[in-house]
Amino acid sequence: MFEVIGQKSALSVRTALVLPTLNAGPDFVHWLASLRGQDYQPDHLLLVDSSSTDQTVELARDFGFEITTIAQQEFSHGGTRQSCIERLADADTVIFLTQDAVLASSQALSRLVRWFDDPKVGAVYGRQLPRPGAEAIEAHARLFNYPETPGVRTADDIPRLGLKTSFISNSFAAWRRQALVDVGGFPTHTIQNEDTHAASRMILAGWKIAYAAEACVYHSHPFTWRQEFRRYFDIGVFHGRDPWIRQNFGKAGGEGLRFVSSELKYLRQHRISAIPSAMLRTALKLLGYKIGNHERWLPLWTKRLLSANRRYWVNAEAQESGRS
Repeated sequence: MFEVIGQKSALSVRTALVLPTLNAGPDFVHWLASLRGQDYQPDHLLLVDSSSTDQTVELARDFGFEITTIAQQEFSHGGTRQSCIERLADADTVIFLTQDAVLASSQALSRLVRWFDDPKVGAVYGRQLPRPGAEAIEAHARLFNYPETPGVRTADDIPRLGLKTSFISNSFAAWRRQALVDVGGFPTHTIQNEDTHAASRMILAGWKIAYAAEACVYHSHPFTWRQEFRRYFDIGVFHGRDPWIRQNFGKAGGEGLRFVSSELKYLRQHRISAIPSAMLRTALKLLGYKIGNHERWLPLWTKRLLSANRRYWVNAEAQESGRS
């Protein structure tokens, strides 16, 4: 049974907030305003910027962020975040956000970090709500993956939840730093899902992963058909290159069927005309995932063509050239 935890001990935890950015644009002013309005302010703010050409760095510096600038080609989902974990050695808790995830209330951060009052919680992620004006397909994806009910997951939930046991998103998540370090931190050479990789290791090591449904951000995207295919190609690559996750947690098939069933029901109620598009997207996701899962048979130029994260393959190509 979920019990609301008080904020007393959470407020005594030394907390750092990390924000990776690249040309955050005019909406960054609103993002910063949502952070300024929080009733719980992190002790340290770190911005890792991939050489923005707009006002992102200036705005963040004026706000109080420590700034680190890297070249765009140096950014990686796992490696960049892991470098932040290593740099923030004096932090007990590290919060990660993305520039397009806007805090939805003044209690978003305090409601997130209070879950660490449980000493066995290694990581906690918040609820992602559809952005204002989101279309039905986009909205459903967030409502399905981020429901209203909070809770905690452990290794005991693997038989029931499978891969969902270690689901988490660094778009809005906080990590107990020492627990993360103890399981090896974020992987530095993964195409994406560095958060799932680390959370899976935490679960297997006996830690809990908490879902703080009461801590919310607005965060969703109107993906095109091509973008859906490329995203799921990359997810397939991730699972293909880290087979231990499926070996320990099971496959994603059951969750996929539940998603499709839920999506059809939602669209019948909210926008029935979107059903054909949703079915095509489902087929493209499955195709992308299957191809990505067997990417070892493809030449590098094809992987770069099919992937959403083409920079990953440039680095992979350089690594393979170095070994030859």
